[in-house]
Amino acid sequence: MVDYHAANQSYQYGPSSGGNGAGGGGSMGDYMAQEDDWDRDLLLDPAWEKQQRKTFTAWCNSHLRKAGTQIENIDEDFRDGLKLMLLLEVISGERLPKPERGKMRVHKINNVNKALDFIASKGVKLVSIGAEEIVDGNAKMTLGMIWTIILRFAIQDISVEETSAKEGLLLWCQRKTAPYKNVNVQNFHISWKDGLAFNALIHRHRPELIEYDKLRKDDPVTNLNNAFEVAEKYLDIPKMLDAEDIVGTLRPDEKAIMTYVSCFYHAFSGAQKAETAANRICKVLAVNQENEHLMEDYERLASDLLEWIRRTIPWLEDRVPQKTIQEMQQKLEDFRDYRRVHKPPKVQEKCQLEINFNTLQTKLRLSNRPAFMPSEGKMVSDINNGWQHLEQAEKGYEEWLLNEIRRLERLDHLAEKFRQKASIHEAWTDGKEAMLKQRDYETATLSDIKALIRKHEAFESDLAAHQDRVEQIAAIAQELNELDYYDSHNVNTRCQKICDQWDALGSLTHSRREALEKTEKQLETIDQLHLEYAKRAAPFNNWMESAMEDLQDMFIVHTIEEIEGLISAHDQFKSTLPDADREREAILAIHKEAQRIAESNHIKLSGSNPYTTVTPQIINSKWEKVQQLVPKRDHALLEEQSKQQSNEHLRRQFASQANIVGPWIQTKMEEIGRISIEMNGTLEDQLNHLKRYERSIVDYKPNLDLLEQQHQLIQEALIFDNKHTNYTMEHIRVGWEQLLTTIARTINEVENQILTRDAKGISQEQMQEFRASFNHFDKDHGGALGPEEFKACLISLGYDVENDRQGDAEFNRIMSVVDPNHSGLVTFQAFIDFMSRETTDTDTADQVIASFKVLAGDKNFITAEELRRELPPDQAEYCIARMAPYQGPDAVPGALDYKSFSTALYGESDL
Repeated sequence: MVDYHAANQSYQYGPSSGGNGAGGGGSMGDYMAQEDDWDRDLLLDPAWEKQQRKTFTAWCNSHLRKAGTQIENIDEDFRDGLKLMLLLEVISGERLPKPERGKMRVHKINNVNKALDFIASKGVKLVSIGAEEIVDGNAKMTLGMIWTIILRFAIQDISVEETSAKEGLLLWCQRKTAPYKNVNVQNFHISWKDGLAFNALIHRHRPELIEYDKLRKDDPVTNLNNAFEVAEKYLDIPKMLDAEDIVGTLRPDEKAIMTYVSCFYHAFSGAQKAETAANRICKVLAVNQENEHLMEDYERLASDLLEWIRRTIPWLEDRVPQKTIQEMQQKLEDFRDYRRVHKPPKVQEKCQLEINFNTLQTKLRLSNRPAFMPSEGKMVSDINNGWQHLEQAEKGYEEWLLNEIRRLERLDHLAEKFRQKASIHEAWTDGKEAMLKQRDYETATLSDIKALIRKHEAFESDLAAHQDRVEQIAAIAQELNELDYYDSHNVNTRCQKICDQWDALGSLTHSRREALEKTEKQLETIDQLHLEYAKRAAPFNNWMESAMEDLQDMFIVHTIEEIEGLISAHDQFKSTLPDADREREAILAIHKEAQRIAESNHIKLSGSNPYTTVTPQIINSKWEKVQQLVPKRDHALLEEQSKQQSNEHLRRQFASQANIVGPWIQTKMEEIGRISIEMNGTLEDQLNHLKRYERSIVDYKPNLDLLEQQHQLIQEALIFDNKHTNYTMEHIRVGWEQLLTTIARTINEVENQILTRDAKGISQEQMQEFRASFNHFDKDHGGALGPEEFKACLISLGYDVENDRQGDAEFNRIMSVVDPNHSGLVTFQAFIDFMSRETTDTDTADQVIASFKVLAGDKNFITAEELRRELPPDQAEYCIARMAPYQGPDAVPGALDYKSFSTALYGESDL
């Protein structure tokens, strides 16, 4: 404690905690040499001197009152050096050497020198100011000394955007008054004469104290007095100038205005710090809120996509065959709708989900936040696994549908063929059992018996001829069973009935033959001519029946070669008709010959030929039927030939388009791979180039739509193969989806690089240097570097990772950053992230904690009221909802823990 004795007053004080504090040295002396070169002739403008006296006196008293004293006359009250030393101790917060107690001139000079030495120790050059001038009451030197103190302790530390002192204070004034009409601060004299600038500074920080809109530019005295009175009453800034002096002076004193304005700066500096802290917190919270929205969007989109996959897979795995072609064709149409309508949007959603995930992780990394970990089961890998299961279920589903349609088509054909042959056979067997059970031979004559034997022989011949048809019926039934025909039960029942009846006919035939042979010895008369007719008519009749059956036989073909084979076989059949016609005429001639002999010998024939039921009328009727069926068969075959020619046209049409689209997609995939490696120009140029490239790809979509239409026509025509192309619609679809996904991912990679560059302040030249270095060592153009390639890349960029102990340790540290999963590969994005972290700074948890501490007034906690006062409403409520209650010993009701909240924003690693 030091005693200072002023005239008529004695007081004691310690170092004040309310001063501005001591600043460092710096270039203040240079500034003073330029700014405050006092006139060597000791002349000072009277108006300026008056303004300086009032302002400097008020400024000194604003600090001296903290020590319980003041000055009245600035050039008289500092002459003994006591109040001067006291002033310096108050504003610096430091102790000066003990003053001398004597009242002689030498004591006063020594005290003033102690004050001047203290000022000089703070790096200030005192220009032409000596202790003697101050002791002698030299007004100009005293004012100059006070101005030096004001510059050093009130103005020098002011810094705005790397400017200092006068320029920094001027820039601060311009910033704060920029929104106000009629205010244009360009200096510290004329710009303040109308008083509006003073009022604007107060209104900007305390709008409730000033009604700015009511002020008039043409009433400067009122404006100045209003500002000075409000500042003194509410801001504790003493009135340092008279409005009339300022208005009445052509150019107000610059030093007086600067001194007065510096008081406003320091009065509002606390608010400035709070504003800066609030801005930092708002920025951090805005990033966090945006990231949370992105996380919620990812979770929702992932849930929707996984749910769609979960619903779709059982549908694709349902391989239960249907009973009819129509039902299976409907399933095929449903599958086409799925591939054409339902799946493409989901492919886009999956791609967009991966892009959103990568963008989110990049933003988190750039803002120094922990990586996003989706909910269990909703990782990108989970979605990819689900998608793989979907495509596995999808694989083979279309082929199964087509095979089922073929099988059902084959079944329908066989079933119809079975019914046709069975109906013919059943018509033939109708009445045969009753005929074989007759006992007419018991009362017949010998000639009748002979006739019955021959007739039975003819029947056996006919029976043997029908054996092949019965075997065909059984074979068709067996094939229907093997192909799992849905109506196999009825087919088997009918087939069994035919077989049982066939066995019964065989048994009855054998029994009747034995009966006839038993009495054959008693029979002598036989009509050889009728017998010959019967023997030739029966096989010819059977041939005609077989021919009619073949001409009416259904056929199914899939290629033009198959239909041409049927046409060739039909032409071969037609070539046999002349021989058959001659056989028919020969058989009819036998019948006519029998009639001629009977008539010649007056023999009365008893009815029809006793050896056969095949009459000439039957032969002619069936021959006429064969003649009618031949052109019908010609027409059916020609129609099928036309259909197969149309199918061949569809095949060639699809192949022509597919052989263009397929190589085009492959070429574009190769070009994208080349572009992603050989990116030139700025990242924006690359992005624009890629987006134009993407638009050119999307514009190609109509070619795929045309191919889809052609493919649908092929499926509707039930065409199952195409020898004219190696490309299937499935290959084209997969290639197109991969092409869209690849270009989208490449664009997203460039966008993330732009995001990294802008967030980290990386220049375009740096980014190009990074890309050039990476591409130089990416020898295989695979988009990733191995450890040795990456080490060579780092060395080219100036990193000391040579093969020694220290270099290996540094390289291992870097590898742990760029390849945390130990895959042995470094991607370009990981390389850029590393280089951006190495060259730039980001907000940290400690910085955010420091900002909150400013808003909290240096407390270890903050209240909801303080948050609502300092932050925008939405961000204030965001903090309040997430901050835990403060549990410290100095806690008060409603106290919130801003430290744990800040560290949580950056993850546990920052704790």
